[in-house]
Amino acid sequence: MSWIDIGAIDDIPLRGARKIKTALGCVALFRTGEGEVFAAADRCPHKGGPLSEGIVHGQSVTCPLHNWVFDLNTGQAQGEDGSIATFPLRLESGRVLIDGTKLAARSAA
Repeated sequence: MSWIDIGAIDDIPLRGARKIKTALGCVALFRTGEGEVFAAADRCPHKGGPLSEGIVHGQSVTCPLHNWVFDLNTGQAQGEDGSIATFPLRLESGRVLIDGTKLAARSAA
């Protein structure tokens, strides 16, 4: 894995999100109420809603457009036929690092 420093954990609000722009599209960074951090595609496959503007609850995010709920561990939509890409992260000295190898391999769809 090739880790890329993308910012401080404190830049992501608790139960909130931030997005980063990549050459292949935006990735949303989510922080749970327990301080866990997840990374996933920022676009809902249902209607293209920006997941970084959704509601973070537990280890899930709800799309702001049509209320699809995605598991941030797996990317699978709960009760729906759809999923979003997820990306490995790690925390190091208060910094968030994302796996650049998986990010580069992401589909541009």
